[in-house]
Amino acid sequence: MKELLKKYEDKAPEIVFHWNDAETEAEGWTVINSLRGGAAGGGTRMRVGLNENEVLSLAKTMEVKFTVSGPAIGGAKSGINFDPHDPRKKGVLERWYKAVSPLLKSYYGTGGDLNVDEIHEVIPITEQSGVWHPQEGVFNGHFTPTEADKINRIGQLRQGVIKVLENVTYSPDVSRKYTVADMITGYGVAEAVRHYYEIYGGDVKGKRAIVQGFGNVGAAAAYYLAQMGAKVVGIIDRAGGIVSKDGFSFEEITNLFLNKDGNTLVADNMLSFEEINEQIWNLECEIFAPCAASRLITKEQISSMIDTGLEVISCGANVPFADKEIFFGSIMEYTDERVSLIPDFISNCGMARVFAYFMERKVQMTDEAIFNDTSMTIRNAIQNTFDHNSTKTNISKTAFEIALKQLV
Repeated sequence: MKELLKKYEDKAPEIVFHWNDAETEAEGWTVINSLRGGAAGGGTRMRVGLNENEVLSLAKTMEVKFTVSGPAIGGAKSGINFDPHDPRKKGVLERWYKAVSPLLKSYYGTGGDLNVDEIHEVIPITEQSGVWHPQEGVFNGHFTPTEADKINRIGQLRQGVIKVLENVTYSPDVSRKYTVADMITGYGVAEAVRHYYEIYGGDVKGKRAIVQGFGNVGAAAAYYLAQMGAKVVGIIDRAGGIVSKDGFSFEEITNLFLNKDGNTLVADNMLSFEEINEQIWNLECEIFAPCAASRLITKEQISSMIDTGLEVISCGANVPFADKEIFFGSIMEYTDERVSLIPDFISNCGMARVFAYFMERKVQMTDEAIFNDTSMTIRNAIQNTFDHNSTKTNISKTAFEIALKQLV
């Protein structure tokens, strides 16, 4: 696996598009790792301090993810080094998407990512630049459909991603009009845990869980885990966190979801970040869902959790460990050798899978069909890993090997 990984990491990307904004200090990159299957896909993120190397590592991560979620295309990513809270953000995005629109028309598909919203920013701004849909390049490069078929499938994709959830099984409150895009990634993170116990043995009910991050992904993961009967005993967020050794009830988790302020946890009796960070890693728990930013989790934190009975980690964040390597660093390897570590490209592939699902010819547009498709995609990937290695350790190593054999 390590030889395959080195080969894959060392291979130069096929296309690097570099942009300097004429009106601000913003700088951006689109990195296309490969045009496997004629196209490549990956979202657009914005943050201060972002660089080309971060975009490259994310593009390679996307390519691995597509081996699970489909379609069978190359990985790509866009990143803009700019403050997302700057009032000039909209203008930066407008000029960026205008510059990158020839790629988006031909062979590159994008979406939202860190600090860039799919529905309110990516879709309307790319449309202004003459792109039918942010995924148009994947249609043209990979699916090569007839014009009529392309119109139908783009319509399906447009409608599907922003579809308001009507089924109470999937929405914390149907009157709040949560969409597929709001909930699907966190749902996949929770489903990965459920499928893990079903395949490797055990039951998610009654298991204690810690969730890191309470944005779209973390809040949804906590909601669905609690719905399954897991006991969320701790939540750590940027602003602070909360602890309940007996576990918060499903009703309490639902209220925390509904009361969050944007992507921030709001709760009575919130501990400061320093206090929660001191306590949470020593709580007794079996399930850990890291759903905050990338590269945060230290070896010490993981060791503490292993000592208190950790069984499985389902990654909501891409590369959650504080390793410098693109993929399989020493902290990740240490973790993988000791507990069941479901890698990010399986557990958080929900949104990529939704795109792939809607790109197919005429699919069912019900909440149940969409969510079930993501659930079964994750289940199949975990089952495939189990079929290659039925032990509860080295799950990530096995999953990477399966993926890399398709790419190298």
